[in-house]
Amino acid sequence: QVQLRESGGGLVQAGDSLRLSCAASGRTYNLYNMAWFRQAPGKEREFVAAISRSDGRTYYADSVKDRFTISRDNAKNTVYLHLQMNTLRPEDTAVYYCAGSTRLNIYDLTYDYWGQGTQVTVSS
Repeated sequence: QVQLRESGGGLVQAGDSLRLSCAASGRTYNLYNMAWFRQAPGKEREFVAAISRSDGRTYYADSVKDRFTISRDNAKNTVYLHLQMNTLRPEDTAVYYCAGSTRLNIYDLTYDYWGQGTQVTVSS
């Protein structure tokens, strides 16, 4: 099993920056890719960004490309995933989820493990 816990959400103004983090523990050696998804009120959950654990390759949704940066680093027994969000917009308001996948293909958006989510609210 893998446990994922997000942190760093909050209330910011349009144009501000925010950094989300996710701590992955447990059998993290099973994870090939990690990603961020988000779900806005009344909408379906959508993909934001992914990163390959093997070579650091990244993949972004068009709506966040050039504004958001995904990264990861390892510590003893824990993998940390980050999402640096710049030039935030009100439409970025959502609950942001950290996710982990045991699949090799970074473009496969089927994820096996999910965190509880952290709220990001961007005021205009």
